[in-house]
Amino acid sequence: MTRWEPGAAERLQEAALELFATRGFEQTTATEIAQSVGLTERTFFRHFSDKREVLFHGQHLLTQAFLAGVEGAPPDASPMEIVASALRSATTSFFPDERRHRSRSRQSVIDQNPALQERERHKLASLATAVAGALRARGVDDLAATLAAESGVTVFRIAFAQWLREDEQRSLADLTAEVLRELLALTRDRA
Repeated sequence: MTRWEPGAAERLQEAALELFATRGFEQTTATEIAQSVGLTERTFFRHFSDKREVLFHGQHLLTQAFLAGVEGAPPDASPMEIVASALRSATTSFFPDERRHRSRSRQSVIDQNPALQERERHKLASLATAVAGALRARGVDDLAATLAAESGVTVFRIAFAQWLREDEQRSLADLTAEVLRELLALTRDRA
């Protein structure tokens, strides 16, 4: 078995996605994932706490990309300008077009499993909480920070779903900017 070859986590993720897509998430075991790339079950569990985490590994990196955008926003930026900076940071650095196919495969697996859908919603809620905390740390009041962060994550979620469509060619950064513009236009409308 190839135990110490570099890139084990990435190989396990790729193998898991392929097995989940062909056999189903519930029907695939951690042992089968590990064996498919010449590793042991023990090696699998050194990298991931369970097979769900193969799909959600790197969540902290996505959060860091958002927070880098918050930190990089100008000091006098409004809460929504800060969120726009966070969205740009995350979508340009974390989701290049080369990741679209893998992201589609991952989302397809998640869409077929209610427990994974719940985990995905939890991931987005945690992201909104982190962004709201970073906004508060910049002096934004609690309500504005929460509204801006939740709105930003909603924009991200909608743009991400569009980016995954088979016929979509635009970058996630472009789609996110478009969805954000639409949200801002809606909030400017008066009843």
